[in-house]
Amino acid sequence: MGFLSVKEVAQILNKSEQYIRKLLRQGRLPGEKVGKQWVVFEEALEQANSEKNVVTGVPDHPKKESYSPDVIALSFFSGAMGLDHGLEKAGISVILASEIDPKCRETIQKNRPEIALIGDIRDYSANEIRTAAGLEKFDDIDLVVGGPPCQAFSTAGKRMGLVDERGNVFLVFVDRILELRPKYAVKENVRGLLSAPLSHRPHNKRGFGYPPLTPEEEKGGALHYIMGKLEDGGYSVSFNLYNAANFGSPQKRERVIMVCSRDGSRAPFLVPTHSETGLFDLPKWRTFHDVVKDLDPDGHEHVNFPEKRLKYYRMIGAGQYWRHLPEEFQKEALGASFYANGGKTGFIRRLAWDKPSPTLVTNPTMPATDLAHPEEDRPLSVQEYKRIQEFPDGWDIFGSVLDKYRQIGNAVPGSLGKAVGKLIVSLMKKEDIKQYKKFPYSRYKNTDDLSFRLMMLERLETAPEQLELYFEAES
Repeated sequence: MGFLSVKEVAQILNKSEQYIRKLLRQGRLPGEKVGKQWVVFEEALEQANSEKNVVTGVPDHPKKESYSPDVIALSFFSGAMGLDHGLEKAGISVILASEIDPKCRETIQKNRPEIALIGDIRDYSANEIRTAAGLEKFDDIDLVVGGPPCQAFSTAGKRMGLVDERGNVFLVFVDRILELRPKYAVKENVRGLLSAPLSHRPHNKRGFGYPPLTPEEEKGGALHYIMGKLEDGGYSVSFNLYNAANFGSPQKRERVIMVCSRDGSRAPFLVPTHSETGLFDLPKWRTFHDVVKDLDPDGHEHVNFPEKRLKYYRMIGAGQYWRHLPEEFQKEALGASFYANGGKTGFIRRLAWDKPSPTLVTNPTMPATDLAHPEEDRPLSVQEYKRIQEFPDGWDIFGSVLDKYRQIGNAVPGSLGKAVGKLIVSLMKKEDIKQYKKFPYSRYKNTDDLSFRLMMLERLETAPEQLELYFEAES
C-alpha cells in the first residue's frame, strides 16, 4: 500500500493543503500522523473518493490581483456577508472572507467572486491569511472584522463560554488579530457574551458543600479574559450592546459590537441614526411595512406552519400573539408551554405592520419564536427576511429554502454593519464623532465597556481612583 503526502492529496482533489489537514483531523479522510506530518493511504483516498466522503463545493482561493480597494479589510466567520455588505455601504469592501459552511461559501462565491475565500481560521496562520489576501508580510491592514460562533455564549444554550469548542474559536480569532496587527478590529456577538464565564461550573456543583466560584467561573469571566488578551497586545477595547433598530434597521436585534484600536485610544460608541420615540430629534424606528411595501406579492419562497397551528393564527391580527386568542384557546395553543416561566411572546405571533420586526431567527416556524406575516397565513418569506436584514434583492443566497432562512437569520443587519463602517472610516480620517450622552442603545442598562470595567473593579475591590481613566471619555 502506498502513501501520499498532504500536498499530493491536495493536488489530486483540487483542494488547499489546509483543507486536507482539516479533513484528516476530523476523520473525514483516513490517514495517519507520522511525526508532525500527515500521510494518506492511496487505497483510503480511492475509497473516500468513491464514497464521496470528501466534501466538495467552492474551494479556497486567493484574491484576484485586479481587485484592490483603498481600505484593506479582512472578514472572518463571514456567513452570508451581512456585516460585510453593511461595511460596503460605508465605503469599506473586504478583500478576504473566511467561512466553513458550504452553503455560505457558495453565497460568498456567487456574490463576491473577486475576493479571497478561505476556510477554518484554525487552519491558517497569519502569514497564510496574508498570502491569500494578496498582501506582503509588512503590508498594513486597516480592519479585521468577524462574528465568531455565538452558541457558546447564548443565553438559550448551555453557556459553556470559552470551554466550548466554538468559544475556543473566539480565542483563535483574537490570536489572529494580534498576529495580523490591523489598525482596527471589530468583533460582533450575542448579548450572552457580557455574562458568560471563562470556565463553566455545572449548577449541581455550586452552593452548599462546594467551594465558592472562582473569578474564571463568575459572570463576565470570558469577556474579562478576552479584553485582557487584547489590551496586553496593545489594543484598546470598547464595546456596547446595540439595538440594530437605532441604526436604521427595521428589526429589533441586539448585538454586542466590540471595537479595538491599535493606537491604544478608546473608540467611541457607534453613532445612532434613529430612535424609538424620536429622542435627540432623530427619525423614529423603521417598520416592517417600510421595507416590504413594494415587494412583488408573487414569488415568495417560504416554509409552512403546521395546519394545527394555523387554526390559531386565523384568530389573531397584525401585531398580536397567543395572549390575544380567546381565553379558552390559550392553553390549548401552548400546551405544556403555557405553564412555563417567561413572557412567551414568541408563541403564535404575527408581526406588526407599524413596528420593526422582532429578531429574525434561523427558522420562522419554531414554536417559541414564530414569525408570521401580519395578515397572510404563512411565516415570513425569504424575500421578506432579506428586506429585514437589508440584503439587496439581487443578493443570491445559495441552497434550499431552509438554508436561505438560516443564512439570512444568522446575518448582521446591514444598517448595523454600515454604522460600524462609518465609525471606522471616521476614526481613520481622525474626524470628530458625535456622541449622544445617555442614549438608550439597547433595552438593557450597563452593557458597555465602562460599566463592565466598573463591575470587575468592584468585584476585585480595586480602589475607585483607578476608574477615572475610563470615565474621562464620557466627560
